[in-house]
Amino acid sequence: MFMLLLGFQQGLQGQILRDTTDINLVKRGVDYVYNLQFDKANEIYRHISEAFPESPIPYLFKGLIIYWEYYPLLPDSPERSYFEENMQKSIEISEKKSDKDADYAEYLLTDLCARGMLLMYYADNGLSMDVFSLARSTYHYIRLSFEHTSEYNDFYFFTGLYNYYREEYPDAHPVYRPLAILFPKGNKIRGLKEIQMAAKSSIFLKADSYSYLSYIYICFENDFDKALSLNRTLHDLYPENLLFRSEYIKNLLLEKRYSEAEDIVKSCDLASGNKYFAAQILFFKGLLQEKVYRNLSEAESFYDKAIEYLENFGDYGDEYEAYAYFGLSRISKMNGMNGDRGDKKKYRKKALSLASFKKVNFDD
Repeated sequence: MFMLLLGFQQGLQGQILRDTTDINLVKRGVDYVYNLQFDKANEIYRHISEAFPESPIPYLFKGLIIYWEYYPLLPDSPERSYFEENMQKSIEISEKKSDKDADYAEYLLTDLCARGMLLMYYADNGLSMDVFSLARSTYHYIRLSFEHTSEYNDFYFFTGLYNYYREEYPDAHPVYRPLAILFPKGNKIRGLKEIQMAAKSSIFLKADSYSYLSYIYICFENDFDKALSLNRTLHDLYPENLLFRSEYIKNLLLEKRYSEAEDIVKSCDLASGNKYFAAQILFFKGLLQEKVYRNLSEAESFYDKAIEYLENFGDYGDEYEAYAYFGLSRISKMNGMNGDRGDKKKYRKKALSLASFKKVNFDD
């Protein structure tokens, strides 16, 4: 490591992403972040920030660490401002470069990654005005990314998302069709292929590419089998990542592979201190009690507890709250519940109000 970092220092004024040694160090750092190995990630951050003080990449990297170390990052999280400051600083430095500069592609990529992280944070927390404000200025840089895919495969993540969502999103949400016609057409098949290319060989966006692909296959394509291989890969690559673990368990349950899912659920620690993921495990336990053991009272108890845990997470909690309410609706139907427990219609209405994708509900 010492010799590696000595070599790293030699590129003090150079581009980080032009040297194989530097690229491999950044890749290793990104892998540490996604596997929640923050001590090791911060060690690499310290070295790249010292070696490349004028680069936007250290700010992007630090923002990435904050995002995952305090996941889910909420609007009232103390770390929110530090996260936003690092991402905005990365964007600010990146945009000082002109597309005439030889190293422009590196700065464009860093700019888009920082913007993408901010947009994801805003969207996940339902901060619509922040999303709209940043998205308007981001479109220009996404269009530029089409010109630089030969330099960094990470750009295929952005071109792929554009190609897919430009065609799929207006179909899934017809209210956006009048807006969509203002933008150049995409290509869904090409979009999926491009995101796959990014998943195979990105510097920064390998994990995000796998994650978005699985999301697309589950929520838009309803192809749970294709999603499963992607989620299994993510879980194998980053076994300590709680989000990827939860997505893998969820996918196994959607595929009715209950035994495999239960084995992982049993290994999860509800007392780990992260109530957000504890709520997801409670939901998984409830679903197993409902679907496998037919213990409806126990399933109901788990669903209720999951909802209670998620109440403090705002929009972040909506997806799993919806799943739990779908479960309570099914139990209500089977038990013929009424009175103070409500009925299946009330629970289902609540679930539908929270769910972004109504077909992903575990009803089958």
